[in-house]
Amino acid sequence: MWDVPVDDSTRVRDVRVAAEEASAHAGLTPQRTATAALVATELATNLLRHADGGHVLINLVEHGYDEGHLTSVQLVSLDHGPGIPDIAAAMRDGYTTTAAASLGAGLGTCRRIANAFDLHSAPGRGTVAVARIDHEPARPGPPLPGPRTGGVNVPLGRAEHSGDAWGRVRGRDRLTLLLADGLGHGAKAAEASTTAVTELRGVADRSPAEILRHLGGPLRRTRGAAVAVAQLDLASGRLHFAGIGNVGARLRTGGTWRPLLSQPGIVGAQGPATVLVQREPWHDDSLLVLHSDGLPTRWTPPDDDTLLTCDPAVVSAVILRDAGSAARPVRDDTCVAVLGGR
Repeated sequence: MWDVPVDDSTRVRDVRVAAEEASAHAGLTPQRTATAALVATELATNLLRHADGGHVLINLVEHGYDEGHLTSVQLVSLDHGPGIPDIAAAMRDGYTTTAAASLGAGLGTCRRIANAFDLHSAPGRGTVAVARIDHEPARPGPPLPGPRTGGVNVPLGRAEHSGDAWGRVRGRDRLTLLLADGLGHGAKAAEASTTAVTELRGVADRSPAEILRHLGGPLRRTRGAAVAVAQLDLASGRLHFAGIGNVGARLRTGGTWRPLLSQPGIVGAQGPATVLVQREPWHDDSLLVLHSDGLPTRWTPPDDDTLLTCDPAVVSAVILRDAGSAARPVRDDTCVAVLGGR
């Protein structure tokens, strides 16, 4: 994990170096590494030019089990600035308001050279932009039909490892999303949450209750973790949810948000005798948010309908940004994963 504050011009280089390090971990080619560095530099520069600073988060995002375990570099810029007054103009290739202070690439170029790019901006609240860089250049074509998934992960105190992790596996008739919060912090906590995500690949065809029961064995060799599993049956349009431990979940349907409840316990240590599964209808406007306890208990769900059409990683980042502030610093690793998007 890389969490780089951008509060002066020297930090732009730090963001670029972090993007290059992440690209090396992901095994990107020199050409795609250069692409990641360019996008990272432009995002960081924009934070200074337009928002008086912010943060750039860099995560490694692994593709689904059926996609060959390739890893992308995900770049997320967050700010509490004035917002972008004219998004359409800002997204034009080469657009810049102060050429001397920028590479001149602009957000439009970032969108063109990244494999995925999306942003959300609101007056007085700030801007969130998300870019993902894959091993191969972007190829034009329609996106996969149906709901999407995305997430962000931030380690406590800008540590190298986060004890939280999320993952998803999409099959022909179902999409399974998992979020795990390993006990404690650091590498040992990361081992527990990563084990849960890795194990999901082989059991994603099972029900959420069966998945959680299966995870009890592998996680017994780790510290254990709080785990939530949400599974969307694409054929019937129903969402099945089960959670053990302090992992939060909120579902939006018909414009109304409500919590989904997890059971007390620790997967791998003190799991319940019976895993309870909630079954909910899923509609075109539905949105599911899973989060670790690094997010404040009383965070406010987004009510911006334009945000709900964004990439789920953008939704995750906006939730993360709006839930915290200098007055409410993050006190734990924090992971947010979202299922939805039209």
